Formats: sequence, C-alpha cells, structure tokens
Amino acid sequence: MQANVRDGVLFPAARSDEERTQTASACVRKLGIRIPALVDRASNRTEQDYSGWPDRLYLIGRDGKIRFKSAPGPFGFVPHNLEQALKTII
Repeated sequence: MQANVRDGVLFPAARSDEERTQTASACVRKLGIRIPALVDRASNRTEQDYSGWPDRLYLIGRDGKIRFKSAPGPFGFVPHNLEQALKTII
C-alpha cells in the first residue's frame, strides 16, 4: 500500500512472535498510536477467535466481551466510532 511506504511502515511478513512484536512497536512509534496495541501470536489464535482479518478495531470490555467491532480496515477505521463506544463503557 502506498500509504505504508509514505508512512515508513512497510515490513516483511513476521515469522515469529518476536518479529511481530518488533513490527507492531515500530508501527506504534512511527504512526503515533496512543492507544494500547496488542499483538497476536504467530499461531493467529486471536485472528481465528475474533475474525481479525481483514484488519479491524476492537474494544473488549473488562468482562472479555466485544463491545465494539469496526468495519474492515484500513478504510473502515473510523476513530470517532471507537471513541463513542469507549464513552459508552466508561
């Protein structure tokens, strides 16, 4: 994706948990992400359990239930919608 090249967040596919963590950390820094970011293990268990592909934003409540699920990303990421969902559970 051209935006990834522009933003300096173009990486080869990670092959281990450590590589995934390094890639996620670089993206958080370079993109200025200010919310906690979680990284799925190489086994892709979270992706399988939560239908994480294509990319989505999730808000998980303290009880472990999904409180918000965005449209597929990156174009389905509407920060305002996530913000509203956060406000409803705070």
